[in-house]
Amino acid sequence: MKYHHGASGTYTTVHGEEIGITLMPNPSHLEAVNPVVEGNARAKQTDRSGPEAIHDPTPVLPVLIHGDAAFAGQGIVAETLNLANLEGYDTGGTLHIITNNQVGFTTDPADSRSTDFASDLSKGYDVPIAHVNADDPEACLAAIRLALMYQKKFQEDFVINLVGYRRHGHNEGDEPRYTQPLMYQLIDGHPPVRDLYAKRLVDLKVLTADEAEAESARVYQELSDTQDRLRKDIERLEEGEEPDRISSMFRAAGEPDTTVDDTRLRQLNAELYTVPDGFHLNRKLVRQFAQRTAVAENGGGLDWAQAEALALGSLRQDGVPPERGTFSQRHLVLHDAETGDEHVPVQQITGATSPLELHNSPLSEYGALGFEYGYASDVPEALVIWEAQFGDFVNGAEIIIDQFLIAGLAKWGQTSRLTLLLPHGYEGQGPEHSSARIERFLALTAEGNIRVANCSTPAQYFHLLRRQGLHSEARPLMIFTPKSLLRHPKAISSLTDLATGGFSPVIDDAERANGRDAVTRLVFCSGKVYYDVVAAEQREQSVHVAVGRIELLYPLPDERLEEVIEQYPKLQEIVWLQEEPENMGPRKWMVPKIEMIVHDRLPVRWISRPERSSPAEGYPAAHKAEQQRIVSEALA
Repeated sequence: MKYHHGASGTYTTVHGEEIGITLMPNPSHLEAVNPVVEGNARAKQTDRSGPEAIHDPTPVLPVLIHGDAAFAGQGIVAETLNLANLEGYDTGGTLHIITNNQVGFTTDPADSRSTDFASDLSKGYDVPIAHVNADDPEACLAAIRLALMYQKKFQEDFVINLVGYRRHGHNEGDEPRYTQPLMYQLIDGHPPVRDLYAKRLVDLKVLTADEAEAESARVYQELSDTQDRLRKDIERLEEGEEPDRISSMFRAAGEPDTTVDDTRLRQLNAELYTVPDGFHLNRKLVRQFAQRTAVAENGGGLDWAQAEALALGSLRQDGVPPERGTFSQRHLVLHDAETGDEHVPVQQITGATSPLELHNSPLSEYGALGFEYGYASDVPEALVIWEAQFGDFVNGAEIIIDQFLIAGLAKWGQTSRLTLLLPHGYEGQGPEHSSARIERFLALTAEGNIRVANCSTPAQYFHLLRRQGLHSEARPLMIFTPKSLLRHPKAISSLTDLATGGFSPVIDDAERANGRDAVTRLVFCSGKVYYDVVAAEQREQSVHVAVGRIELLYPLPDERLEEVIEQYPKLQEIVWLQEEPENMGPRKWMVPKIEMIVHDRLPVRWISRPERSSPAEGYPAAHKAEQQRIVSEALA
């Protein structure tokens, strides 16, 4: 909502010292900003000026203000509390203040939580709790001082349960007496805290009644003057032409050079896959590391994880700090098979000018992704990467995606290079292990807010990661990463592919380059299904069919698509092919876009699984039959 903008500034304390304060922009989704604040604080606490990231929590204190009903009822609170003492997520202690004022006013506490106190959830994380009466300002200050002393000494979280009330209901305009008539009879007859404290000071002869009233009038007048000044500023803005903030952020930016010199790549590869003398590499990795070393020395195929490691290592050398990561195909952190000692080659590469933070994430989507967004939004130069266990597991973080990644630029002018790796591809493993819901992300694209890609080769992935880290326009990137292609014998690239060229948003059919006049059907697809088509028995006989790959789904590379289409003078139709059911995947996005490009010159149709409520088959035989059907139809 428009009034949920953030703010930041430097203020002078009563002691004459300066303190910087940042209020994070936040959506209406209760407590969603919690992990975002933690990630932002962690970023501010980390020195990335050299090749090693140095985390010092002392200069920055995260403060989270919770609602009483939300603290108990919103699961993101527990996820955020769980992050507090994890190595990659620790912020040195957060001050939590529960504004326990019946903000969830239509539901009584007995109906909204199974505990006596709103703060009881934090007991499970051994967080100390102070309960304090909001009618006693001096007790409230004492609770804050206690919390800050505790945080400073132990660098741990502290919770203050601030027990008060809302005199005018949920948003100062609702009618709480509909549901809490007895409570509000008491509140209506209860003096405001200002009156209670003023009377106390008068009784103690600290102030006279007239002085107390004068001070109240002075503060009220100051607030009124500030509001009047803001209203006049808004009127001046409305009278003039409102600056086109969003359009100015979408100026065309040149493509960065993502190539890396061949000699540099070979040296980098040698450092990534060499272990110190006396280090006992896991026996399953010995052969893999030897293969990856030989590939660079003698030529051959680089796989997905090797291309990723080279991309991350080279970005460190280029001054772009990559952050975080998980999953075992990478083997960026090695453990001695006999001693358990760690060796992290990517942390020790020659010529690195920026740090790499590498952390396994907790089993969390909502909280972990919120943390990464908060971190990335504070460090625009950093390439922050988070990977879902399976692509569809990211739906647990849908609030972070919808409210922050997708709309943050339009709402708050806030963007980042946060990159989501979402495993996607139909392997016969059932609905929960197949689809990252590409259609969901494409439905949310507009105004250049994000980037959406589905790569089919390690080289494409290499160049895309480097492009994301080096591009002058920071935007979140959703990469639909493969599963079977991680080790597919055909999904390989050469060192030359990394040292030359760049990311290709559309890849033409190289096998039809000398026979384009015979092509009457151009099939476009994206991702893993391409390999199913080119491996099919009918491929050799289907000389009338060319297969192109669209690797960048948004922003759609219209001009490049048109160039590829124009290469085929005898085309009679264009087909969009996808593994996903008809009501899912990119179809609803791609077909109308292609139709706009060809302007009724050619018919555009699609091939897919039938409409389904579930993303994929759970039986291998059923999967294989459907996969063969769509491939055969594409080549028929």
